[in-house]
Amino acid sequence: MNAQNENLAVSLFSEILTVDQLARMAVAKVLPKGMELSHFSVLNQLAHAGGEKTPAQLARNFHLTRGAMTNTLTKLEWAGWVHVRPDWEDARRKLVSISPTGLAARDAALAAITPVIAEVVDKIGAEKVRSALPVLRELRLKLSAED
Repeated sequence: MNAQNENLAVSLFSEILTVDQLARMAVAKVLPKGMELSHFSVLNQLAHAGGEKTPAQLARNFHLTRGAMTNTLTKLEWAGWVHVRPDWEDARRKLVSISPTGLAARDAALAAITPVIAEVVDKIGAEKVRSALPVLRELRLKLSAED
């Protein structure tokens, strides 16, 4: 890789990391009381999955350790947002599903987050955002393939 491409790579990743940090802060400010961004992320995934997932599957999806996911699931279960039950076919595993209360909490969080991110899209312009998505998607796919 030549020096020009190295500088480009450093600039790109610097921008991505800064945007990630700023976006997380903006979203965290508007989440419902007691909800963390990690909680919303898991609830959102479970809402889209439409079924049960194992803690190991969730940990893999979020590129986390099983211990970190277990910690998040414990907090979600304590809040009543997820149900964790034994897998009747394999007693060593557990299955996680979103509860009706969790779905309502996720919907409330989404309603709070949407205006914040929509405002950013409005300020930048929908066409610019639309044109950036394929590059960001390709970066995500390349980086996730390296795991």
